[in-house]
Amino acid sequence: MILGAVAIFLHVGTQVIAIDTIIGYANSMHINLMEAKVFPSYTLAATICGYILGIACIPKFFRQVNALRVCTLLGTIFTLLIIFANGEINLFGHQADISIWFVVLLGLANSLVWAGIWPLALDGLGRFTKLGASVMIMGLCGNAILPLFYGWLADLYNVRSAYWVLFPCYLYLVFYAFYGHKIRKWSL
Repeated sequence: MILGAVAIFLHVGTQVIAIDTIIGYANSMHINLMEAKVFPSYTLAATICGYILGIACIPKFFRQVNALRVCTLLGTIFTLLIIFANGEINLFGHQADISIWFVVLLGLANSLVWAGIWPLALDGLGRFTKLGASVMIMGLCGNAILPLFYGWLADLYNVRSAYWVLFPCYLYLVFYAFYGHKIRKWSL
């Protein structure tokens, strides 16, 4: 459950970074503010597409834990593509570097993560389920803390390099999706 609370902390942070930093990132590509302000809508639309896909496919075609695994792996891949992919592309009437579309796709990657973490973290808590859920909810502070690290890195380097803050977050989420949720007790 503690590992799940950390996963929630990191997940909500990655979600907020994907939505709230994309206008600044578009601005860094010399896209004017009036055009850049639609990009968060694209990210949220990608999230909604993920929700719909989850509703249609879980558990009929694949298990929720597998959706979590796929989404965390996609988040890791999209993060690396944000940082390393280059090239101008015209999509939906926007002329921009392809990397901005990988920020948009983080919406899809983030869509089923919360729904995957929550039941895995609370599984087997029994009479401590309410306490566990309370600890998990405290993980929501990640959406206030992780963007500060993004901003610090953006000031130190640039807005594109600042997306490196997402990489260790997604690595942890991959760990949790594949192995961390199976850990049931601490041992020293």
